[in-house]
Amino acid sequence: MSSSHAGGTSTLVVTGSSEQHTLLRLSSASGPVYRRIKIAPLRDARSDEIPLIDISGIYSSSFDERKAVSTQIHEAATNNGFFYVKNHGISASVMKSAYDSSLEFFRQPDEIKQEVNAQLSPCLNGWKPPQTQRINQAESIDVRETFSFRYNPTYDPAVSGNLGAIPAEIRESLVTNEFCWEKTANLPNLKEDIINYWRATLGLARHLTRSFSLALSLPETYLDPKITYPDAGIGLNYYPSIPPSTSGLEEQVSIGSHTDFQLFTILWQDSNGGLQVLNREGEWINAAPIEGTFVINIGDYLQRITNDRYISTVHRARNLSGKERISMPMFFGFNLNETCGVLDSCVDEEHPRKYEPISCKEWVELRVKAMHTTD
Repeated sequence: MSSSHAGGTSTLVVTGSSEQHTLLRLSSASGPVYRRIKIAPLRDARSDEIPLIDISGIYSSSFDERKAVSTQIHEAATNNGFFYVKNHGISASVMKSAYDSSLEFFRQPDEIKQEVNAQLSPCLNGWKPPQTQRINQAESIDVRETFSFRYNPTYDPAVSGNLGAIPAEIRESLVTNEFCWEKTANLPNLKEDIINYWRATLGLARHLTRSFSLALSLPETYLDPKITYPDAGIGLNYYPSIPPSTSGLEEQVSIGSHTDFQLFTILWQDSNGGLQVLNREGEWINAAPIEGTFVINIGDYLQRITNDRYISTVHRARNLSGKERISMPMFFGFNLNETCGVLDSCVDEEHPRKYEPISCKEWVELRVKAMHTTD
């Protein structure tokens, strides 16, 4: 077995086999972990790897129809932890408006975007410039810029009345400042278009949480109390096209290999492609765009509380399309003050409880600490 090193990975030649692998380093809450990556031609995912699920039934008054959708979600969550959803109830116009406003923002000169730099925000809402993010130390600096904001109860349709009535243990983790909107007032449609998208995906996330409850043999509303003021943030990603890697040089990534923190992610992506998922055989596969769909992927916290029954899968993006690319993920998790252990429905004699309870806030802080920047 021989090895060579480049960009933080190791290429291994397995004795007695023609297969070659790289060894990929990833950050986790408990320290670095490693995955063997098969060197193989990139291909599109098969339907058994990333299925397309019609989720119209989650809005049905029929329990049987809602349960049928949850069964399909359960199968996908225990396989590669990625699936597409269609008939999700969000209009194409909402997605198109958010996409158009995102492009309008990112195409501005950097000196204008600098006004909303996240480093100037008290809660890190706002713009992160190019060359400032490196989500995986073993790969290149991310070739992207981002505009992000966290959950704000002011814009949550499910929250009514005086925000001061929100319990103190919840309120201390909430963001209510208007920095990212005040500093982008030069774009009159941006706030409305992005908030509308956030509200729509927030509603979908709450419905999907009930589907996960059913999938895990829990009462349908079992998790509802944990998502009253959820950790639900949007990250608008702008990916310039990157050239194909030159032999001997570090392979560039639009966003490095990682898993997501919380329960699950709802991702809209444009038609240019670039999202890559690491399947169970250690192969990178394309999660190619399918018009009118979202991509859903399981996060680390959901894997933890399901006792590793659900899979939080490694993924990355490489925009090699020759065009600019936009993706709009909604990262969804429990209220940050909530603590959750392994769910009882995921424990039996053959599958003893693996993890102790941990608060969502502590979990997110551990994951953020483990991430690497460009420093």
